[in-house]
Amino acid sequence: MNLENPTQENLKFMLDELAEQLSVVNPELLDSADYDLEKYEDIKFMYDMVKQKGHLSASETQAFIAELRSVRKS
Repeated sequence: MNLENPTQENLKFMLDELAEQLSVVNPELLDSADYDLEKYEDIKFMYDMVKQKGHLSASETQAFIAELRSVRKS
């Protein structure tokens, strides 16, 4: 999948993958409808970081979730 293009489908894919990788208890927190395509690059950056890092510590997971929360629509 080419994630270079900011599409709703790509956004959903990345958020679903992040929810799984971060072991989010409530996946609705990462519902793609709650995120704006204007923040696509920020989310892609986080997605790439999580994928590159692989296993995350509990504090790293909390930090990524907090960062995702900060780019969510108000």
